[in-house]
Amino acid sequence: MTNAEARPAEPWTGDAVGLVEEFRAGRRSPVEELEACYAAINASSLNAICHEPSDAAFEAASNADLSKPFGGIPVGVKELTSVEQWPSTEASVPLREQVASHTATMVDRLVSSGGAVLAAQTTASEFGGVNLTRTTLHGTTRNPWQLDRTPGGSSGGSAAAVAGGLLPIATGGDGGGSIRIPAGFCGLVGLKGTYGRIPLGPLHELGNMTVSTGCLSRSVRDTARWFDVTNGHHPTDPHSLPPVSGWELGLGSHFDELRGARVALAPDWGGATVSPVMWELLVAAAHDLVNETGMTIVESVDTTVPRMGAAWSISGMLSVRAALGDRWPDCADDLTPEMQFAMEATADHYNEEARARIERRRMEVNEAMARIFDPVDGADFVITASNPDVAFDADGPLPSAFGGVKAGAANNGRLTFPANLHGNAAISVPAGSLDGLPVGLQIVGRHFSEPLLLDLALTMERTAPWPLVADLSS
Repeated sequence: MTNAEARPAEPWTGDAVGLVEEFRAGRRSPVEELEACYAAINASSLNAICHEPSDAAFEAASNADLSKPFGGIPVGVKELTSVEQWPSTEASVPLREQVASHTATMVDRLVSSGGAVLAAQTTASEFGGVNLTRTTLHGTTRNPWQLDRTPGGSSGGSAAAVAGGLLPIATGGDGGGSIRIPAGFCGLVGLKGTYGRIPLGPLHELGNMTVSTGCLSRSVRDTARWFDVTNGHHPTDPHSLPPVSGWELGLGSHFDELRGARVALAPDWGGATVSPVMWELLVAAAHDLVNETGMTIVESVDTTVPRMGAAWSISGMLSVRAALGDRWPDCADDLTPEMQFAMEATADHYNEEARARIERRRMEVNEAMARIFDPVDGADFVITASNPDVAFDADGPLPSAFGGVKAGAANNGRLTFPANLHGNAAISVPAGSLDGLPVGLQIVGRHFSEPLLLDLALTMERTAPWPLVADLSS
């Protein structure tokens, strides 16, 4: 095959596993795929990429080991995840000169065990604190389904790049919904694993212990393979879990376990208010899923979870304040409006009394979640929305339809907070569209239930396949 015949005119629009198969069959090549990705990025209006390490990427693509699970695959790395010698700005103007001194364990495993090519750094919301990706440092990242809408946050650049056909897969991080929210807005698969499933670090500060890392992908098998490559204990993260394997190989093998499982539908999960029109669509998708798998919907489970958005924000702002150091408060006007507001609103709120209140509320959340997922009287899964509505304006503000900007901001994360606080597994799966924008169904399971969640997502993928990339021609 000549170079002219091998060179793809456009980046691959299938899933990452399929691209590996193309590489191995000699129908596409890592170098030419990377060329196509960079050409698409440079022509894109999504503003999803903030750094292109092209020299190192082409060297890696030239020497790609195609026998590895992601051999030669160009991967996007979220701006808040460290890669040695890449910018380490936290998407914040005051930190724009910082450079990473190390590479995150997940990314290191993607390269060393997975054979991936680190192609680009994807944009994120500032310090990962907002559910849209629009920063003073990089400007506005746009949703490929409708450019005036947000891809969500904080993993918005990753979601936009994958759904927009720029890169086949990208990293994400989920401390309050930051994988599931953009997955839902962009029509992608987004799995938040059990806390500790993929190790954080090195040099990771524990903080409020809500963050899980993973990927934004186009297919269930891509996500399963990602976790196969990156999971497992690492000594720099004492809370990381022992290794598991065979999630991709085991796809479709858990249907006997799912038959008869109890499902609770929760339109107001976490105290959220969800669009009634969108919820009708999601309820129909949920019933289809239940019928396909032989599960049972139960109405007897009280799915009420105490709200903890304010406590999460107060505790999370501690790490932001530490990162800014003595730059604060002089740098206030350099921050995005939401982060400036959050910093000022939570100033001096973390004290002895607040710490006790936060710990008490988290205990209450844990007790409520344990009751909801009780093996005898509770649900095996909770099905809810990934977002309260379809994607909102790319430039913000956060939705105000539910009682003002502050209330809207809280509402936008209530659906995803509970799994972060309790540390259990949850997945966002594409479930159709509304007004031309994707809608995500969120399925929440117990700790360590990821293989079951993947099989539920696989059922939806087989019975109601979704577009792997946005239709950019419309």
